[in-house]
Amino acid sequence: MTARPRARAYDPAKTRTALLREAEAVRTVAAGLPAEALAAPTRLPGWTTGQLITQLAAVLEELPRLLAGPAPARGEQRLDVQGWLAAYRRPAEVTPDPDPLARLTAAVRALEGAEADPGTLLRSPHGPVNAGDFALTLVLRTVLHADDLAAATGLTIAHDRQALAITTRLLADALAHRAPGGSVEVRIPPFAVVQCVQGPRHTRGTPPNVVETDPLTWLRLAAGRTAWSSAVAEASVTASGERADISAQLPLLD
Repeated sequence: MTARPRARAYDPAKTRTALLREAEAVRTVAAGLPAEALAAPTRLPGWTTGQLITQLAAVLEELPRLLAGPAPARGEQRLDVQGWLAAYRRPAEVTPDPDPLARLTAAVRALEGAEADPGTLLRSPHGPVNAGDFALTLVLRTVLHADDLAAATGLTIAHDRQALAITTRLLADALAHRAPGGSVEVRIPPFAVVQCVQGPRHTRGTPPNVVETDPLTWLRLAAGRTAWSSAVAEASVTASGERADISAQLPLLD
C-alpha cells in the first residue's frame, strides 16, 4: 500500500496575515467596480460578478460565524485540512445581495476582529475542524474566488505571496494525498514539488515523468477552471513522460 504524504506545517500567524492581506486585496479591487459590472457573467455557470462578490463575502464570514456558534459534539471525528477540502462543494447557487460590495467590506472588517487559538475546534458544515486548518481553507477559497473575479472583470488582483504559496501547497498536497505514489513529479515553482500516482518510483537523477506549471495555472487546473488539454496546448503546462498526463486526477476542488 502506498503511503500518503505527511501533512505540512503552517505558521498560524503567517496564515492569518496572508488571509487578511488577500481579503483586503480583493476588497480593494471589488470596491472600484461600477454598479453595471455587478450584473456581468463570470466563468462560474449561473454566477454574476455580484453573486461572486457575495460568495467571497460569505466565505470570509464563516470564521466569525463558526467562532460564535456551538462547539462540536464530543466524539465527532475531527477533519484535517485535506479531509475538509475533500468534503467541500461550491454552492450551486448564490442568493443575490442588494449591496455585495458593502457586504464584502463588512466581512473583511469582521474577519480582522476574529482571532482564535489555532487548536479551537469549530463546528463546520463538513465536520469538526480546528481553527488553524479552517483558516487555511479560507486562504485557498479567497485566492480562488479572487482569481475568478479577475477573470470576470479583466482587472489585476495583487495576490498576497504567502496566500498564493499556501494555496499552491494545499492543492499540490491534495493531489499527492488523493493519487499517492512516486511515478510522477509535479513542480509548481517557486512554491511546491510533490510526487504522485502509483507506478515505478523515481529515486535518482532526472524524473522520467514531470509536470511543471505556474501557481495560478495550477490553481485553475486543480479547481476545474482550466482544462488540462487547454493548458498543455497553450504551453502553460509542460508534461513529459508517458505517465505525465494527470488529467484523470483533476479537478481536485470544486
